[in-house]
Amino acid sequence: MSKLILAHDLGTTGDKASIFDAEGKCLASTVYQYETYFPDSLSVEQDPRDYWKAVVCSTQKLLSQGKFGPQDIGVVTFSGQMMGALPVDEHGNPLYRILIWADRRSVSEVEWIRRRISENTIYEITGHRLSPNYSLAKILWIRNNLPDVYRKAHKFLLAKDYVVFKLTGRWATDFSDASGTNMFDLRKEDWSEEILEAVELPIEKLPPVFPSTEVIGEITSEASQEIGLLPGTPVVIGGGDGSCAACGAGVVQEGQAYAYLGSSSWIALASREPIYDPQKRTFTFHHLIPGLYMPTGTMQAAGASYQWCRDTLCDREKQLSAEWGISPYEIMNLEARRVPPGSEKLLFLPYLMGERAPWWNPHARGAFIGLTPRHRKAHLVRAVLEGVSFNLRIILDAFREQGIQIDSMRIIGGGAKGDFWASLLASMFGMEVLRPALIEEATSLGAAIVGGVGIGIFPGIEAVRDLLEIKDCFLPKEEESQVYERLYPVFKQCYLSLVEVYESLASLGQDER
Repeated sequence: MSKLILAHDLGTTGDKASIFDAEGKCLASTVYQYETYFPDSLSVEQDPRDYWKAVVCSTQKLLSQGKFGPQDIGVVTFSGQMMGALPVDEHGNPLYRILIWADRRSVSEVEWIRRRISENTIYEITGHRLSPNYSLAKILWIRNNLPDVYRKAHKFLLAKDYVVFKLTGRWATDFSDASGTNMFDLRKEDWSEEILEAVELPIEKLPPVFPSTEVIGEITSEASQEIGLLPGTPVVIGGGDGSCAACGAGVVQEGQAYAYLGSSSWIALASREPIYDPQKRTFTFHHLIPGLYMPTGTMQAAGASYQWCRDTLCDREKQLSAEWGISPYEIMNLEARRVPPGSEKLLFLPYLMGERAPWWNPHARGAFIGLTPRHRKAHLVRAVLEGVSFNLRIILDAFREQGIQIDSMRIIGGGAKGDFWASLLASMFGMEVLRPALIEEATSLGAAIVGGVGIGIFPGIEAVRDLLEIKDCFLPKEEESQVYERLYPVFKQCYLSLVEVYESLASLGQDER
């Protein structure tokens, strides 16, 4: 049997295809990007056919490099962005664009669900509070607003599950991805009949659920001709990107934690039991490992806030980036270093897309607070990173308040590349921050481990402990930590003081398109 693993990570901005060997080494990778559509301020969609095109093109690109042939690929496996809702017909053809995780248009559907079943009941069953970000409310929005699409929908799929169907002709999802839908019973590891009955959603419209390591099927002859892999190549279902990232970060035993720094960001840990926060600030996914859970707090616009800062305020940095051949973020970080911690009391609320944890307010919006004539662009740049970090600190403290002991934080994702943010987080969290050797490939590594377990390359998902290298360690700086401690309650106060303003803005109706 061939020992190479092809892992596809279907993220928010594109598909990263990576080939791993039996030692967990990434031999090659490539990225194929796709478009995101914003019909209005609450709606965020993608074309699922772009997912398939991305998987086909990225696979063919890897194979065309001449280092690997179709016969070398022992298994194909997946990580995927979570919480979407894609209606497809009985042949797997999309009936509408997929409403992805960031879509928040289904606010009224959430209120309707709340009248049918207690939110406490849903939180206890699924580990999640009610939110328009989850698949359930999105499906009901389609039922209410696109009745013909809903009627024709044979299944509602998540991102990776659509591609798995295209490859194998099998309907399937996994425990971890299903746990982000507001419909999955964490402990029973199946769809919740109680919730589905309450909202009158037939279980037949959802795919069967399997462990992440399950071999769902084999590449069909038809898919083989298009993608360039051998027919009969095993396909492992894989997992949701958060759970795959946990595995790739080496968070596979109770007490370990990591922060993913990407377009959205989250803090997650491994736990033998779901964690139920009295304020419902955090939630719990199913881990890739049976019997293990992944308590998590996710914010909407982390790296996305820094990207907004780049695109809106930093044209010169982008210009220099092209001239010097380095990332514009590196230049922005150099500017931010010139500003003292706390940005001279300038605060940024990173709620450009509403917010999930800790506030769960789709109407929240971004803001700079404390601007004076003294502040320059460098202050704004640093304040954006600090605002994102303050919000992550609130999520971390939500776990600490439950008595969870976290001694160090691993960081992965594109935002983990820079030393500046990593050091800032160490001071913000007041703890050691660890950076693995694989940061942008961590999610892909997690998916690869799952695929390898599925066909017997690895004995279990815990094998990642022997494959993972911690490359860098960042320690808190006492003076910086003291500044952040003083500003931390003020940051929280800023949001709370603006809640009524956010509601007033929302009452004015949808933003102009």
